[in-house]
Parts: sequence; structure tokens; C-alpha cells
Amino acid sequence: MLSAPLSPQPVSGLLYLHGFNSGYGSPKAALMRGACAAISLPCETPQLPHRPAAALRSAEALLSELGPHPLLVGSSMGGFFVTCLAERHELPAVLVNPAVRPARLVAEWVGEAFFNEHTGERFMVEPAHREELVELTPQRVTPERYLLLLGTADETLDPADAFALYRGARTLLHPGGDHVFGMLESYLPAVLAYGGHRLLPGSLDTIAAD
Repeated sequence: MLSAPLSPQPVSGLLYLHGFNSGYGSPKAALMRGACAAISLPCETPQLPHRPAAALRSAEALLSELGPHPLLVGSSMGGFFVTCLAERHELPAVLVNPAVRPARLVAEWVGEAFFNEHTGERFMVEPAHREELVELTPQRVTPERYLLLLGTADETLDPADAFALYRGARTLLHPGGDHVFGMLESYLPAVLAYGGHRLLPGSLDTIAAD
């Protein structure tokens, strides 16, 4: 099965990392918290700094709070950070429309100002953002660690790039899915099954009602 766990040992927690200029309050982060609450699985969905090196450090610091064998989940730029952590710590990971060449992507934004609606912070992308991403990029990836969720109509990132970099990884393609991947809720059972846990149908409805 595509959603089969990397190992028979259920994960001890879940760390979700959001995309560039997103945050703790994003819909995907809320879905992850809700799904984990439904099965009493420890979960962290931190608000990451906009500077890449600081973002990775803050995320890595949370791993010890999630037990010996956490599952990593990341969307877009968060997918890149998750890849860094998965390779560094040999952990299973789920990537949602991950950024494959983030240094190249950010290079196009140098000098551009951004506003983060989750934090109220205003910042400008600097050459240091790109330089840090170059430095952080893993020399190689281990496809067997990953489950990919890719939208075939991603308007921001070419899904073919992710498919090529992680070739051999378990992959779920959503026809017509965009970069936001708004259909993530329907894939949460597969995400948690990859971590060795079962999310029962209707569990999120129960959490929302509470």
C-alpha cells in the first residue's frame, strides 16, 4: 500500500512545518493538530521564523518533545525543511507539494517585501535567505523515507521536480490539485497510516464539534 508505514513501529509524535510566509494558524496546521488530537498523538505545528537557518533550528529543537520516533510533515518550503531534518535524523516524512529548489525560488524574491498575516510581521527577502538555503540543501535524499502528496496542477511549484528528486518514494498524485492542496483533509488517514496510526472516519468532525 502507498500509505504503508516506513517501519512497523508507530510514530511517537508529529511535527508539521508550514510553507513560506505561512504560519501556526494556517488551515493545514489546524488540520494536523485536529487529526493528532483525535488519536491522542503529540503534535507540534510551530510558527517558523522567515530566515531559513533560524526556521530549521527552531523546528529541530522540538524533536525531543515528540518522543524517540516522530513523523515529520511539511508543506512547500516546510517540505524542504522536513527533508533536511529527515535526512539528518533518519526519520519518516510526508511532503505536501515540497519546494525542491528553494534557493532558486527565493532568488526571484530578493528585495521583495512580505507581510505575514499570521504574525503581523513585515520583512524583506535578502540575499542571505538564498545563501542559507544553499547551505542547508542536503547533498542527497533517501526516497524510502518519504510519502509524497502532489497536486498535478500546482501553480507555484512543478510537481515533476519533486517526483524526480524523490523518485522511488511512495507517491499520491491528486489530479487537478493546486499548490494549497486544499483537499488535504481527505488524505489525513494516509498521512497518519504512514506513521503507523489509524484515523477513524468522522474523527475530525468530533474534534470540531468539541
